[in-house]
Amino acid sequence: MEITIRIRRQAESGSPDYKSYGLDVDPGTTVLDALMRIKGEIDGTLAFRKNCRNAICGSCAMRINGRSALACANRIRDVADARGEILIQPMGNMPVIKDLVVDMTSFWKHLDQVDPYVSTAARRPPEKEFLQTPEQRAAVEQAGNCILCGACYSECNSREVNPNFVGPHALAKAQRVMADNRDDRTAQRHALYNQPEFAWGCTRCFYCNEVCPMGVQPLDQIQKIRHELLTDKAAQPNTAMRHRRVMVRQIKESGWLDEASFALQVVGRDFKGLWNLVPLGVRMAAKGKMPLRHRPIENCAQVRDLIEEIQKEDAQS
Repeated sequence: MEITIRIRRQAESGSPDYKSYGLDVDPGTTVLDALMRIKGEIDGTLAFRKNCRNAICGSCAMRINGRSALACANRIRDVADARGEILIQPMGNMPVIKDLVVDMTSFWKHLDQVDPYVSTAARRPPEKEFLQTPEQRAAVEQAGNCILCGACYSECNSREVNPNFVGPHALAKAQRVMADNRDDRTAQRHALYNQPEFAWGCTRCFYCNEVCPMGVQPLDQIQKIRHELLTDKAAQPNTAMRHRRVMVRQIKESGWLDEASFALQVVGRDFKGLWNLVPLGVRMAAKGKMPLRHRPIENCAQVRDLIEEIQKEDAQS
């Protein structure tokens, strides 16, 4: 199979450039094997990371046709277009060191910020080990499958616009320790994660779930953290929590949002925030989106019943 691999080449201080390499490969060849052939047979200056070649270490994550993925887990026949072309680029949200190698300093820094380690400091260590039931182990298994490849971090829209957001990888690891029955720092973790740079920084774009090669579903893990925070009566309320609670309450009451009061209820007693809403209020009034009377929709009771049924299921899960 004749293919052309177009690779973005770049030195740390240079401008990016694209170079194309032609190869004759078996359709079952992986992208990583093709890159190794290019480096070994055509251009030894090409730089990329690799290690296990078996989708375990996560080293070979890069953008393949615009989406972050493991080069060792993608075969040529699955990623080449009709013309036999493949586009390879470095991961996003991290500076390039050379070619496909990125500086992952921020990735590891943000991971460390969530304190992703089970703490048993307040407990007396057992003679042998902390035992877990199969059910307790199952609670942490999905998040524990993360191999820290960086694919989710690379595609995270929240990380792109907010460099302080810790990222989906870190929050998936945070959920892993929160769900671990051996950890004894639940209250401290709730206080730490209940911030805009942590659990509430995610915009739920779903890209992390789409690109995760291990089925960790980082967004699902973030949602679990949020659910815990929302059900923790000791958690300090913030704008994100009020946003969710006001939305649910208004839809239960009338079946739709009362846009005239929604923002005011979310902002609360933050006078600076209220002042900043004035221009928005003027624009809403000009567009007729601030009716003097908010009327419930028809069949509002059915909407309320549906929400209450979901809340009941959440409480039981």
